[in-house]
Formats: sequence, C-alpha cells, structure tokens
Amino acid sequence: MASATTVTARPQGLAPEGQPALVADRLYRFYRAGDDETLALQGVSLTLQPGEMLAVVGPSGSGKSTLLSCLAGLDEPAGGTVTIAGHRLSHQPEPVRAGLRAKHIGILLQSRNLLPHLNLTANISLVQSALRRSHPRPAALDLLESVGLADRAQSLPRQLSGGELARAGLAVALANDAQVILADEPTGELDGETEQQVLDLLRQRVAAGTALLVVTHSAEVMAAADRVITLADGKVQA
Repeated sequence: MASATTVTARPQGLAPEGQPALVADRLYRFYRAGDDETLALQGVSLTLQPGEMLAVVGPSGSGKSTLLSCLAGLDEPAGGTVTIAGHRLSHQPEPVRAGLRAKHIGILLQSRNLLPHLNLTANISLVQSALRRSHPRPAALDLLESVGLADRAQSLPRQLSGGELARAGLAVALANDAQVILADEPTGELDGETEQQVLDLLRQRVAAGTALLVVTHSAEVMAAADRVITLADGKVQA
C-alpha cells in the first residue's frame, strides 16, 4: 500500500484565536412513536477547541449518532444550540445550515462518504461544488496524495480495498478544508495496521489546527484522543 504523505496544511477559515471551533450547549432531542417518547439527548454540552481531538464513547443507543447529526446540522435539536466557528448552526433554515456545513464541517462516516457511481476525484469535486468561489479549495489530486491514493484518483469506490475506502473518505472529509471534522466510527471495519495509518492522518490534521470529534468504540482511537467523554442514556457522564 502506498504510504500517505504528511498532511500539514493549515485549514482555512479557522476561528479567531481563543474562540472554540464548536460549542454544543444543553442539547435535547426526543423522538415520538405513537404514545411513546424516547429522549435521545438530555442536556448534552461540550466544547471543542481548534487543534483538539475529542472521542465520544458509550453503549449502543446512548445518543452518540444523534449527537453527531445535531453537531453537523443534519438534525435539529429540540432544545439547545450548536455553534460552529462563532456561527449558530442550529435552529436555522436548512439553506443556512447547509452553507455553514459546506464551509466549516467535514463529515467522515464509516462507509457512506463516497457516492458509488463517481470516481474519487469526482467525489471530492462534488463536495467542493457547494463552496463559494472565494473559499480556498485544495486540489483533488493533492488531497488524494496526502492520504496515499494519488494513483487511485480515477477509481470507483467498489474498486478500493477497505483501507483505501477509509482513506478516500478522509480525503472527501477534507475537501472543503474544514475547521471541524465530525467522524462516526471511521476505523470501525479496519485491521489494526490500517486503523493506525488512518489515525496518524487524522492526528496530523489535528496538529495543523483542525478540531476533530470522533464517535468510536475503538480503544486505539480513545488512546489517540486528547479527551474522551462518555454518553449514557443521552447524558454526558461525569
């Protein structure tokens, strides 16, 4: 497997010095099914600084995925607010949320980052097409080279191995030069060696100033994080 080049470029549009990259303030989210109501989040608060890696852990059903969706602006909390780089993301019209997400947030999923009918270059270009022309755009080939996939630029996702898919997903998450990366089990299906390679790439990005929040069950990811918080029954455990 080709070795990955160190990712050291400083992300554009970082929050002013001293300002958090992401703040979640007392998030509540509930779901109704008939007469039943499930509280998925119960007053969750967290702050993520530029250049910090935070791992969120907890059992299945603890609210981790719901939290990630609210932080990304893909779901709206019933109460509380999410702020990205000083901009309120929650309780905004969807076009506003989508614009803030495109400019400030990279989303790294376990297996759903890539559209199967597009090659890697086209997947990256699609993410970048949501940005204003004035926003800096890393070249697709440079991004792929940074994760060791320059020779796979024209490959479709189905032509990649599991480790290559994970690194390609990271390239897509970095396509908008995001200030914040939100990752959902990014190493969940990888062997130990490939997991460490992906973690090294993520830590390099954090060292360059990106804020990283990872939902995980992996002991290796937890060990690599600067902080770990635990969710249980939709609450942050002390």
